[in-house]
Amino acid sequence: MVKILLFSPNPNEFKRVGVYENNKVIDLVKAYELLYDAKPPNWFYDTKDLIEGGDGAMLMIKTILDNLRGNEDKVSYDPEKIFYYPPITNPEKIFLLAVNYKAHGKETNNEPPKEPYIFTKFSNALIGHNQPILYPKASNKVDYEVELAVIIGKKGKYIRKERVSDYVFGYTVFNDISYRDKQFPSEMPYGMRWVHGKGMDTGAPMGPWIVTKDEIPNPYELRLTLRVNGEVRQDAYAEDMIFKIDEIIEYLSNGITLKPGDVISTGTPPGVGLASGKFLKAGDVIEAEISKIGVLRNYLVKEE
Repeated sequence: MVKILLFSPNPNEFKRVGVYENNKVIDLVKAYELLYDAKPPNWFYDTKDLIEGGDGAMLMIKTILDNLRGNEDKVSYDPEKIFYYPPITNPEKIFLLAVNYKAHGKETNNEPPKEPYIFTKFSNALIGHNQPILYPKASNKVDYEVELAVIIGKKGKYIRKERVSDYVFGYTVFNDISYRDKQFPSEMPYGMRWVHGKGMDTGAPMGPWIVTKDEIPNPYELRLTLRVNGEVRQDAYAEDMIFKIDEIIEYLSNGITLKPGDVISTGTPPGVGLASGKFLKAGDVIEAEISKIGVLRNYLVKEE
């Protein structure tokens, strides 16, 4: 139905939910005030609250957009002149998959896992579109990974594959920034060091918005591309996923309750710096793009 984002006109103003449409960002708080001369519901100040509002919240957005026709410019902003937050700033859980693309497994000399191999990040890592990624003092091998992320739409546990679509709210772009000199070498029998190897501050750019699932009936047709300073480093289709979204969600929900706003990033295609030796450096501009969703742009800034 819509592309939903969390933004503010500038960093000094409060966060609010917007809709990206026709190359403009419609401010739902201002739209509600304009149409109804009343205080907007909490749904329009936090994306997770909006998702928890279910079908009623989404119906309200549709009604507002319908009633606003012809007056959009009164409550809209230029998408290049706003401050973007991650579409979800406070997910309870952020799950990611290791080696979930066949070609990525080959380039890193890893056999596909027998079942989804999951690791996590924390909210300290989340940043939005056009925000800086820190090149940390703690690492000299900073890497990128463009990924398709699934946003959970309702609470569920022990979800069967055939019911998974009922629990998906939408999709967004995720860049799994990785710190290879911290992630490796593995230490037997404990494995890789996932916390510092994946979880440093600003290491999870996400956005610029969430596209609701009705706009993407087949996510495996999506094209994932990542560019560094305009040079294409990754370019592949989601159909190369080893474990598809229904399998991933069935697997994760086996004993774990998934909740609205939870993020599941589904793995990366080939072309990462770990394989090519082309790691990121301060000053780089990274554009992670997924067809039908958009471009997530971030830039690296040396940590002082």
